[in-house]
Amino acid sequence: MIRTRTVSALSILVIVATLCSQTIFAGAVVRYDVNRDGKLNISDATAIQKYRAGLLSDDDIDSAQADVNKDGDITIRDATYIQLILADILTEPFGDNEMKMRINDTAIEVEWEDNEAVAALKEAVKAKPLTINMSMYGGFEQVGSLGMSLPRSDTRIITEPGDVILYSGNQMVVFYGSNEWSYTRLGKIKNQNETQLRELLSNGNVTITLEIN
Repeated sequence: MIRTRTVSALSILVIVATLCSQTIFAGAVVRYDVNRDGKLNISDATAIQKYRAGLLSDDDIDSAQADVNKDGDITIRDATYIQLILADILTEPFGDNEMKMRINDTAIEVEWEDNEAVAALKEAVKAKPLTINMSMYGGFEQVGSLGMSLPRSDTRIITEPGDVILYSGNQMVVFYGSNEWSYTRLGKIKNQNETQLRELLSNGNVTITLEIN
């Protein structure tokens, strides 16, 4: 009898990450080198999992490197971020003062603009996470009120899928299609291609969460 088994998506991710095990973020200190072996690979994610299970102690890991998302705690989420980095799904997930976005339950990597609007938005999000109830519009975007006004530097823009835009100073727009209007750029989604964005954004209203830990 031939036995078969179901392989979960996470198991596939771990296998891919193992095969692609590599040293990255080279330098005097290798970032996210949880087990202090001088390189970043799947063993660092495993070390976090063992730590959470009580199989490793504080002395067995580098606690500062294990807190990947800089939220002040070491959780399974940190292990997941390492797996995503190794699988080239995320590059550098979070750093100091980095604003994070979720669309529903999906973590989104955004390359934020260096402008007054983003700076003001970050300051607002530092106090508490911001939840934005988005609505589909025009077959190419999701739009929602920020509940505040941000500094505007509007220019005529032809948008592309993944663009994160400020409209009228008080609304966030995330595009899965294209439009031309006067907007202020906020950022660009990096970890979702056009097909993934359409799947994520074109099937009903979504909720966006912004936070800084």
